[in-house]
Amino acid sequence: MLTNFEYAKPITLTHAVQCLAEKEREVKILSGGTDLLVALRRKQVQPALVIDIKGLKELTALTYTPGQGLSIGAAVCVNRLAEADVVRQYFPALAAAARVLASYQLRNRATVGGNICNASPAADLVPPLLVYEGVLEVVSQRGSRRIPLQDFFTGVKQHVLERDELLQGVFLPDTTDATGATGATGATGATSATGMTNVTDVGGLYLKQGRLKGHDLSIIGLAARLNAAKQFRFAVAAAAPTPLRLFALEELLNAQPFTPALAELAAQAINLYIHPISDVRATAEYRRHMAAVFVRRAVSSLVTAGGKQDG
Repeated sequence: MLTNFEYAKPITLTHAVQCLAEKEREVKILSGGTDLLVALRRKQVQPALVIDIKGLKELTALTYTPGQGLSIGAAVCVNRLAEADVVRQYFPALAAAARVLASYQLRNRATVGGNICNASPAADLVPPLLVYEGVLEVVSQRGSRRIPLQDFFTGVKQHVLERDELLQGVFLPDTTDATGATGATGATGATSATGMTNVTDVGGLYLKQGRLKGHDLSIIGLAARLNAAKQFRFAVAAAAPTPLRLFALEELLNAQPFTPALAELAAQAINLYIHPISDVRATAEYRRHMAAVFVRRAVSSLVTAGGKQDG
């Protein structure tokens, strides 16, 4: 049995934030419901009000603007990310993470905003959103603000959203860079009408280890990206109290010559920058081992792709 609560289904974003502002007692947001409904049944949460936002058109848009980037509404379901051509082409690590989040049926319900705001250390979408420099767009009756995703999480299941704020979406800057250079890093791009070359990332990927194949929480998850300037970006899930962007590892590798030796250097160094725990799903030692395996595999793949691009 569920405990009693009020239910609101606003028809506009303005109405939604008004509902948030007017309620002094605990409020929960219903988007996909894959986490909230379980918590309600288990009485882990007992809100006074549940606000259903999944029908808000402002939150269900998925829009790519060349030269600017990708806007993802908070209520966009995960399967839309996995299947969208622009995501697979320009943000492949995000598409890869979406494909391995839970099961197909759950991905039809689970939303981008829910995966972020649940603030799980093991959230699959967050590492790729971090390596693509994601910025959150947050609204309330007081106005709007933008929060770099790397500054959003404060601990396990904790974040910086105020009680009256709602996540509207996340913005990813474009991975295509217009430049006058041709050849070399421009090998993956297409020439525009102005004669400029649109240079895209060398590549991106997401590697996940779970206890079961198909639909399990991450034991460890690693997003890796190599941009057009041959600069690495890394982020991990389930390796600390929050998802982590590995700035120090990036700085270490990006200061070295671009050679296959980077893969082993990354594998040796990554455990300096993560803080895994032992729990019912895996030991800290196993998480450390798999983090090294994944970063070695990711860097080797991206270095090979970068070398082929130069050739």
